[in-house]
Amino acid sequence: MPDPAGQRRRLGPRRLLAQRGYRRLLASRLAAQWGDGVFQAGLAGAVLFNPERQTDPLAIAGGFAVLLLPYSGIGPFAGALLDRWDRRRVLVVANLLRGVLVLLTALLVGAGVGGAGLYAAALLVTGVSRFVNSGLSASLPHLVRDRYLVEGNAFAVTSGAVISVVGAACAVGLRGLFGAGNHGSALTTAVAVLGSLTAASLAGRFARGSLGPDAVDEPAATMVAVAHGLLDGGRAALRATGVAAGFAALLAHRAAFGASLLMTVLLLRYSFHDIGPLRAGLPGLGEAATAGGAGLLAAGLVTARIVARFGRPVAVCGALLLAAVAQLGLGLPMTLPAVLLAAFLVTGTGQVVKLCVDAAVQQEVGDETRGRVFSVYDMLFNVTQVVAITVTAMLVPTDGRSPGLVVAATLVYLVGLVGYLLVRRARRGTTAAHRQPAGTACAPAPRGASE
Repeated sequence: MPDPAGQRRRLGPRRLLAQRGYRRLLASRLAAQWGDGVFQAGLAGAVLFNPERQTDPLAIAGGFAVLLLPYSGIGPFAGALLDRWDRRRVLVVANLLRGVLVLLTALLVGAGVGGAGLYAAALLVTGVSRFVNSGLSASLPHLVRDRYLVEGNAFAVTSGAVISVVGAACAVGLRGLFGAGNHGSALTTAVAVLGSLTAASLAGRFARGSLGPDAVDEPAATMVAVAHGLLDGGRAALRATGVAAGFAALLAHRAAFGASLLMTVLLLRYSFHDIGPLRAGLPGLGEAATAGGAGLLAAGLVTARIVARFGRPVAVCGALLLAAVAQLGLGLPMTLPAVLLAAFLVTGTGQVVKLCVDAAVQQEVGDETRGRVFSVYDMLFNVTQVVAITVTAMLVPTDGRSPGLVVAATLVYLVGLVGYLLVRRARRGTTAAHRQPAGTACAPAPRGASE
């Protein structure tokens, strides 16, 4: 439902940053995600664009699986820990652990280790990174009032995504300084440890217990609580209308985006050539990441305003439609300029959907289960993208040129739009049937459901 008082419900970046707790959590997020950007781009350079290593679509898909899948295995269970342990302590310890693992991975890159050894180390780093991100998201409602969560989350998540792109750009620059071989890639990857150490230091400045959880709704035994993480998070997500519908939209976006991502990497490596200031190869991947970062920034600037004026459902549906148009209209030409513009639009619209889903989780899910829901969220998010990349790798030619896959990705966005509307309608009908006794007036909608 449109909110005529929407403008009064916005703080603006200046007043958000004036809140010390929010500012400190944001700084910890930025440091952590800068390190993530450096690590992922350094590893991509070492594996995908290293002249000492060769690769093909399936090998690239394996690399993306390393970056995306680890938390999908441990996340639903680790999420129970975010709802059981002091989140401040979790953020400190997890960031320090990630720093150690980053250095281990860098040593393996420098030694020329590939295959299972390198992938296992990278899996551990990205797994801990996902755990940290879930902890940051679950902690935010303790620092921002409920009615400002969309805005506070949009600013934090978008800033983090943009700084991750900055980290990736730093890695590209460092790679030019240190060299493109194994030794240079190792030094580039090792720089990511600075982000982990800074994030841990900033998180450690919070008072014990200030980031929650306020209440613990867990079995007494820790291992039993961990084992129930997936089931508890899934149940909590399904009970919340905005969350369940948002998952349908977001999963469609990740599937389409995964297919586009692999095609873009292949086009940049095997098909495209430099056009003036526009580059192919790893520099071109950096330019595509920059375009995507600009899309993330744009989404962060407009999402809160769109939601305040029109509500989350309109924002999500509009974003999916625009993504479908951009995917088809800019993907089919398969030229370097079109791909860069598509990166801006598709990444930006996906961020609008993600911000709406984040806000739905933070507003509609209780603090005692919020960490588990974010963990399930991350699991579905990453598994869907990896499955899409893997399927694409089995179908796409080595040069990345596949108009049929572009059309298929467009259709996935439209399926996601229909799924979002159907789930929302079905969940609202179920909620109304349970809430409204015969002969009574309609009960008010759940908090945040129509925002």
